[in-house]
Amino acid sequence: MDTHFELNEVTKKLPKHLHKFVVRQPYEEYTAQNQAVWRYVMQMNVDYLKKVAHSSYIEGLEKTGISIDYIPKMDGMNRILKEIGWAAVSVDGFIPPNAFMEFQAYKVLVIASDMRTIDHIEYTPAPDIIHEAAGHAPIIANPEYAEYLRRFGEIGAKAISSAKDYEMYEAIRLLSILKEDPNSSENEINEAQEKVEWLQNNMGELSEMAQIRNLHWWTVEYGLIGTIDNPKIYGAGLLSSIGESAWCMQDEVKKLPYTLDACNVNFDITKPQPQLFVTPDFAHLSSVLEEFANSMAVRKGGLIGVEKLIDSQNLGTIELSSGIQISGVFTNVITDEDKNPIYVQTTGKTALSYQNKELLGHGTDYHAEGFGCPIGKLKSISMPIEKMSPYDLDRFGIYEGRFMELDFESGVRVEGEIITGTRNIKGDVMIISFKNCLVTEYDKILFRPEWGIYDMAVGAEIISAFAGAADVTSFEETGKVSETKTHKIEHSLKSKELYQLYAKVRKMREEKTATDVFISQVFDVLLKDHPNDWLLPLELYELCIGKNFTVQPYLEKHIKELKCNKSYKRLIENGLALLPKEQII
Repeated sequence: MDTHFELNEVTKKLPKHLHKFVVRQPYEEYTAQNQAVWRYVMQMNVDYLKKVAHSSYIEGLEKTGISIDYIPKMDGMNRILKEIGWAAVSVDGFIPPNAFMEFQAYKVLVIASDMRTIDHIEYTPAPDIIHEAAGHAPIIANPEYAEYLRRFGEIGAKAISSAKDYEMYEAIRLLSILKEDPNSSENEINEAQEKVEWLQNNMGELSEMAQIRNLHWWTVEYGLIGTIDNPKIYGAGLLSSIGESAWCMQDEVKKLPYTLDACNVNFDITKPQPQLFVTPDFAHLSSVLEEFANSMAVRKGGLIGVEKLIDSQNLGTIELSSGIQISGVFTNVITDEDKNPIYVQTTGKTALSYQNKELLGHGTDYHAEGFGCPIGKLKSISMPIEKMSPYDLDRFGIYEGRFMELDFESGVRVEGEIITGTRNIKGDVMIISFKNCLVTEYDKILFRPEWGIYDMAVGAEIISAFAGAADVTSFEETGKVSETKTHKIEHSLKSKELYQLYAKVRKMREEKTATDVFISQVFDVLLKDHPNDWLLPLELYELCIGKNFTVQPYLEKHIKELKCNKSYKRLIENGLALLPKEQII
């Protein structure tokens, strides 16, 4: 199979419709300053998180082979992740929630390949490689948590979105891209922020996807574990944010017991969180997830399930009591006076499946114009059609070659000549096909003879409804890649010159070739052309330690002056705190 990314034992199982979200990791585009930002954040994280993170995190860093000194390469991560049965792929920022969940169900981490800028070193509103690789990957080395993550993806991929969810996804994606791009105008950011806030206030009733995304946020992204009085961090958003990992431990951030109620607590991805939820252990996460799954249409079906699919305006599936699955865009449901669904309809391409495998001859090419079928039992016959044996069908006069009038309790009538029928492996009737068929609900015509063969899906009730197709191969165009692309930052000539200095310092450190003269030369250029850069002076100062270089006191003086800027003060102090105690200035 030809793909634009490397396949391994895990990624080769991904269905084709997910391939379009995978992009090449632009490793050569990471600047030397990007590499320095990675190193700074990772040094901060490892030092601080040893005290406040779940023990699995530090152990996981070693197991997943993530370096403190270098931004990881995807192929290198995959070589190590395969040891724990997972894989990673590079994507362009946020991808649609259902696709994100589906990747997770296949045990594939989606890693936003962009790297945060130095201006957002403590926290970035956009997903980036620090968040994904240094936040998510290490904690999945814990087998219990990894299984929770996989199961979450499996259930989450079935969650039904509302039409507004996708609009919100696009709005948040745009806002995060604009906030991370230093070239964005204040007006652009404000307009995007206003749209997100308006949508947040006008979403209406939360969809299943909105609720399960809340659960994902308060566990996988921002979860705490342990006790209310002594919690530890396991959420990737906290593990990858040197600002929020410290902030979240303060008393100002409420700590609440993690329960199903968290599904109704919304979040703002662009701001620090005012409260966090604490789970006693990873097993409790799985317990709450199953509790939520029991409330979903995938397990409850019925009228509510169909209505959720209609509201989503996206591809979805219902399963009838016979086991037949109907996948398409649902646009109508007819109910009786007791609000029971009696007829469902899709518009456009539709596929019929059984046990998540498309039925031969019932793909989207055959059902290209939509599909409709009655739900319920026949009038005056207590036995549902799907349970009728060949003897029962013959007894009720339902057999091939006969013109039949099937009257349902609901008032739906199917009249036509039976051509054939289809049973499942258990012997239940799933489809009865008619020619010259007229389908009505009292005086309303639902299917006309001139429309061709009428394949009546059989089922007394709807037992399940979920997002996406039953057979993932039925609809290769499932999911839509956003037209809003992550901005490729245009670096000024002056910025490029600064990055060259970073590269020289990095080379000196790696090759252990630092000299007093060389550091002085770099420092002179830094003072003259880039006096407000605060990270490179720290790297230069680190190279001076224990060498008695003459440039050291001048660096100390400059760093003290930089600390007068409130924007840099804490960042500089945190960096200095990692050096030997006698060198702190």
